[in-house]
Amino acid sequence: MNFKNIASIISLVENNSIKKNDTLSEIYPNTGKARRIGITGPPGAGKSSLIDHLITSFRLLDKTVAVLCIDPTSPFSGGAVLGDRIRMLKHYSDSGVFIRSMASRNASGGLSISTSEAADVLDASGFDIVIFETLGVGQVEIDVMNEADSVVVVLVPESGDDIQMMKSGLIEIADLYVINKSDRKGANRLSTNLKNMLDVNPLIGEKLWKIPVLLTNSLSGEGIDMLLKLLEEHFNYLNDSGYLVAKNNDRYSRQVKSIIKNR
Repeated sequence: MNFKNIASIISLVENNSIKKNDTLSEIYPNTGKARRIGITGPPGAGKSSLIDHLITSFRLLDKTVAVLCIDPTSPFSGGAVLGDRIRMLKHYSDSGVFIRSMASRNASGGLSISTSEAADVLDASGFDIVIFETLGVGQVEIDVMNEADSVVVVLVPESGDDIQMMKSGLIEIADLYVINKSDRKGANRLSTNLKNMLDVNPLIGEKLWKIPVLLTNSLSGEGIDMLLKLLEEHFNYLNDSGYLVAKNNDRYSRQVKSIIKNR
């Protein structure tokens, strides 16, 4: 399937066309092969720059990559305001990379309602990796937990005080924490505080996966190789533990319930 066809089908999904359900039913048997990675965090944390590095790293491994970037909705057109895509422009001519901006359409959970269906389109099209970049609205971006196999929460030293972090919904959903812009003052203190929070959280203590805290710098590329390694380790953990199958089944269940509710 070429990029033009993929874009057209995603537009059908996003605009809730009458052809959408038939199209999704047709492609659904070909889904379930792509790894899904969610990148979330507050505005200005450097999510787009980190994704740019991840794309480069995955392409060096000969993996095809699709990115769904959830942007604010234009008050005039109802479409996406193409904010940070300029940071990924160097991949525009790469036939193994597909980047699509989607409007949030007033979604409060960081992802638009049609994001899951768009990811299925990309999955069925044969992409090895599907990356979600959430809107960056702050404390309520928890939708990505349901759509992604691995969730990376990106923070920066200026993310706020410890109390603000503890009450943030972002703290509850991470499989991996990244403290970006680690050359700035306060990065090591934030890393230490995060690790302490994780050590005393009883819910996290029940899991076999020990959530890592990683320092990165998206300008220099520092820490990107380790980020890739940890994502691979988390995927293997999900696969070996059976959680990956459970996540896929839960995602399918949510989609069915959503279709019934909409009807």
